[in-house]
Amino acid sequence: MKYIFDSGLKAHIVGLIQQKRADGFIYAVDEYHLKKLDEFCVEFFPLEATVTRDIAAKWSLIRPSEGESYRNRRVNALRQLSLYILSLDCEAYVPRNNGKNPKPVVYVPSRTELSAFFAAIDSWECHNFCGRRTVVEYKILFRLYYCCGLRLSEGRLLKKEDVDFDKGILSIYKSKGHKDRLVYLPPDGRQMLIDYFPCIEKAASNSPWLFPGQYLDKPLSTSAIQRRFKDCWNSLDFAANADKCPTPHCLRHAFVVERMNKWMSQGVDLQELLPYLSKYLGHKSPSETFYYYHLVSNAFAVIKGKDTVSSKVIPEVFDYGEI
Repeated sequence: MKYIFDSGLKAHIVGLIQQKRADGFIYAVDEYHLKKLDEFCVEFFPLEATVTRDIAAKWSLIRPSEGESYRNRRVNALRQLSLYILSLDCEAYVPRNNGKNPKPVVYVPSRTELSAFFAAIDSWECHNFCGRRTVVEYKILFRLYYCCGLRLSEGRLLKKEDVDFDKGILSIYKSKGHKDRLVYLPPDGRQMLIDYFPCIEKAASNSPWLFPGQYLDKPLSTSAIQRRFKDCWNSLDFAANADKCPTPHCLRHAFVVERMNKWMSQGVDLQELLPYLSKYLGHKSPSETFYYYHLVSNAFAVIKGKDTVSSKVIPEVFDYGEI
């Protein structure tokens, strides 16, 4: 266990963490929040041995330096502790579930924007040895995000052994929700990795990672990937006109929209194929996948082209002179 707990709640906190770890959860962020709760109780409620209404009320107050989402995560950690205490047949106050924050509207770059972005990635140069290696890595990694709809962590944490070059399959382990899945590469994506592999083997033969970072025993960091994406995006002429600054995750959004647009243009029944796309992306349900699609402007033209009903709802109005 990472922390030492000192409040009257310490036995319950330790028990909850042990139970979550035994169930297979990493539980690192929640352990941090429970440590802060422990310090909070030592300062304000040193005599309490369970979660009370007063503890929950004071802990739930939003702080000047935090947003609603972070506050909700803190409260949820307390709520989980209360439910654990109740499961032991002890009394505890369970704070109200604040619910999920509304999802932000996603930014999906157009094909023109994507072409310009990848051109910027391809033209980027660096003259030191480590930089020359990562130049190649970013060219491949960002294309994997777009061609396979990978999450940021799924791409950067790929190991060389996770790629089946013969079958064109990526093995994704312990992704969101601690799920494993197989991702099938498109033919050009498979060939792209086949061409890339000898390069990374020559430059980083001792690294297990497909995309090693500055130090070969570690993969590219999240911050480095986000920084490279932002630098290349901001170099584009139309970047200043975007209503929302995109992130590497927008390449995953673009993959979903491009795939669904193609299916609709081909007359494919989305109800039949959407569950397969949902599994491919590692989503809980098809509705989570469709969320990526229904808010984006480049979906409307495709939907309108397939709409055979709207023109019949309100009949055409003729000029009196034509009657």
